Amino acid sequence: MARKRKELPVVEGVDITGVAAEGKSVARVNELVVFIPFGAPGDVADIKIDKKKRNYAEAHIVKIIKPSSRRVEPKCGHFGVCGGCKWQHIPYDDQLRYKREQVLDALQRIAKVEIPEINPILGSSEIYHYRNKLEFTFSNKCWLTFDELRSGKEFPERNAVGFHIPGAFDKVLDIKKCWLQDDLSNEIRLFIREYALGKGYSFYDLKAQTGLMRTLMIRIASTGEVMLVVVFGENDKDKIEDVMGAVSVRFPQITSLLYVVNLKVNDTIGDQETVLFSGREYIEEEMEGLRFRIGPKSFYQTNSLQAWELYKVVRRMADLSGSELVYDLYTGTGTIANFVARRANRVIGIEYVPEAIEDAKLNSKVNGIDNTSFFAGDMKDILTDEFVAAHGKPDVMIIDPPRAGMHEDVVNVILRAAPKKLVYVSCNPATQARDIALLDAEYKVTEVQPVDMFPQTHHVENVVSLELR
Repeated sequence: MARKRKELPVVEGVDITGVAAEGKSVARVNELVVFIPFGAPGDVADIKIDKKKRNYAEAHIVKIIKPSSRRVEPKCGHFGVCGGCKWQHIPYDDQLRYKREQVLDALQRIAKVEIPEINPILGSSEIYHYRNKLEFTFSNKCWLTFDELRSGKEFPERNAVGFHIPGAFDKVLDIKKCWLQDDLSNEIRLFIREYALGKGYSFYDLKAQTGLMRTLMIRIASTGEVMLVVVFGENDKDKIEDVMGAVSVRFPQITSLLYVVNLKVNDTIGDQETVLFSGREYIEEEMEGLRFRIGPKSFYQTNSLQAWELYKVVRRMADLSGSELVYDLYTGTGTIANFVARRANRVIGIEYVPEAIEDAKLNSKVNGIDNTSFFAGDMKDILTDEFVAAHGKPDVMIIDPPRAGMHEDVVNVILRAAPKKLVYVSCNPATQARDIALLDAEYKVTEVQPVDMFPQTHHVENVVSLELR
C-alpha cells in the first residue's frame, strides 16, 4: 500500500515581498523561500503549501487578507486559470521595472562581467491586443475550474476551444474572450465553435486522438491582412468544405483562408500540407516600406509594432556605414537581415529551418534587396571556420538564438572569426548571460537595452552590444 502523502499546511498572514522566476511572486516563511503564482509584492495572504523541498516551497493563495496598494484589477475573466498573462494584476510600470531587474540580475549573477548601466526598458505602446498570432485547441473535454467543480452543477456539454492548461496537455480551457489579439480573433473563434457544435461536428479527443475539429491559428497583421488556418483531425471532405465555406461567407475580411488535415499524433503542422481555400497563401507585414511575406508556417515576431522598435535598436547598435559584411545568425525568415541590408555591403543569414530560409530569400526578392545570401542548416554545422574563410570574415555579427542560447561550438567560431562588433538579441536573459560570459575573454559589453515584447507576462527581450577588446 502506498504511503499517504502528508498534508501540507495553510500559512496565515504571509507578506509577499517580491517577484521571482516564471512570473511568480516570492515570500519567506521562517527561513524558507516560497514561490507563489498570481501574488503581488505588498500582498498579505493566507497561502497553502503545495510542495516543499529542502531549500524552497511552492504554494498558492487561499485568501488575500490585505491586497497590495500596487495591485490592479485584471481585465481578463480567465485570469488565474489560463496560463497566459500572469502579470495582469501588476501595473505596467511595475512590470517594466521587474523585467529590467531580471536582466540586471542575469548579467550580474550568471555572466559576472563588467557592464554599463542598463538602459531604461522600452515599453510596448500597446499592452493589450498586441499579438499578431494566436493558436487555439479544440477539445471534447474542457477544463473545469475549481469554482465550477465546487458548484455541484452538472456540465454535460464539455466542448471547448481555447488554451492548454499549463502542465496538462489534455486539458483545454474554453476561452470566452482573449485580450491578446484584435477582437476579430474572438469573433472568428466563437463563430467556428458555435457553427461546429450546431452541425454536430466532433471536437478533438486529446487522449484518443480522434475528432474532426482539432486546432486553429489566427494571424492579424499590422497591415490589416488576416490569415486563418483551420486544422482538422479527420479527412472528411464534405464537413471540411462546409466549415471553411461558412467561415469565408461570415468573414470576407480574411485575406488568407487555409486548412490542414493532420492525422498524426502531435499538433505541429510544419510537416503537413496546407490547402488554400480562398485568398492568398500568405499575408504581409510592413516595416519602413519593407514588405515581409508570412505563410502559415513562417516565423515572425508576434508583437508587430514592438518588433519594429526591437529591430531599430539592433540596427543602431550595429552602427553600419554601408561597407560592412554582416552575419545574421538564427536569421529566421530574414527579417533582421533584410531590415539592415540597405545599410550594409552584404548580409549573410543562417537558419536551421529550410522553409524559413526560402521565406527569407523571397522577402529579399519582394523588396528588391540583392545583397543578401541565406543558408539553411544546424548553426554549429554551417558556421565553421571553413564557412568564414569561404564567405568572408564578418565585421558585425547579429545573433538572435532560440531560448536555449548558442551551442559552445558556435561561440568558439565567433571568437576565432573575431568580428569587431556583436549585437546579441535574446528572449532569455539567463542563457544570454551564460553566452556573454563565454565571450568575455575577447568582448566587452558596451550597451544593454531591454525591450518589452510581451506585456502582462514576465518575458523580456534583451539586446546587448559587445565590442572586440
